[in-house]
Amino acid sequence: MIRILVMLAALVCAWPAAAQKSDPQNTILLETTKGPVVIRLRPDLAPKHAERIKTLARDGFYNNAPFHRVITGFMAQTGDGDKGNGTGKSKYPNLQAEFTPTQFKRGVVGMARATDPNSANCQFFIMFADAPHLNGQYTVIGEVVSGMESVDKLNRGEPVPNPDRIVKASVQADANR
Repeated sequence: MIRILVMLAALVCAWPAAAQKSDPQNTILLETTKGPVVIRLRPDLAPKHAERIKTLARDGFYNNAPFHRVITGFMAQTGDGDKGNGTGKSKYPNLQAEFTPTQFKRGVVGMARATDPNSANCQFFIMFADAPHLNGQYTVIGEVVSGMESVDKLNRGEPVPNPDRIVKASVQADANR
């Protein structure tokens, strides 16, 4: 009986690692001030947005970016490596929307944008809870496969008075070199 429990515990612990290693080219590693977060990008849903996230991570754009808007029961927004307050952009042009019927649920990662659906550039958000009103209105770029406990610990506010930060963002394939 104990052996079975030990094997089950090992499988449960190994599952997140297996999920992370499934596609290193499309896995983003975030080192945050609250702990690690691993995001599996979904190029099958949003190829241009997924590529943009990888490009910006490789450029170091997200390093030290604050979680500038964190709303309990809704989402945590980050990715403004320019101004840090939610008004910044990257050096790259805005992206055309890649909307899908994918549901915005806890752990889903979406691209932030202005009122223009084709204005996503660099910022993204991680869902704390389901938000059906976002479905089909924002581009889903991925999902957190481990580290939601780190996201749950982020300082709250709109804006956040003392924001937590992405210490470093990288593409898993690059980190494995």
